[in-house]
Amino acid sequence: QLQLVESGGGLVQPGGSLRLSCAASGFTLYYYAIGWSRQAPGKEREGVSCISRSGGVINYADSVKGRFTISRDNAKNTVYLQMNNLKPEDTAVYYCAAAFRLSVSSTSCEDPNVWGQGTQVTVSS
Repeated sequence: QLQLVESGGGLVQPGGSLRLSCAASGFTLYYYAIGWSRQAPGKEREGVSCISRSGGVINYADSVKGRFTISRDNAKNTVYLQMNNLKPEDTAVYYCAAAFRLSVSSTSCEDPNVWGQGTQVTVSS
């Protein structure tokens, strides 16, 4: 079966950092663009970042540019989201999702094929 498992969430003070991991099992992430999204209570899910198959093309939401960094290690079948200078408004459940793509450079993370179950990130003093 195809699975993504997020980890690394937790409670952090404003200005702190967390590193989220998204590990795949049952399939190879090499063939997928990977996106991180988040959902806060009472709010719609919003896209955070998307990374192409090769890792060479990356998109970020304006709200996280300069603070978050997405990366991937295809050899480890894992994608990361480094989150720095966290703000209370970053509090949400963070999900990763894999979207099969033919192009190694596509940054489209729409219509993903596999979703993770999410990891909670809480930014509070």
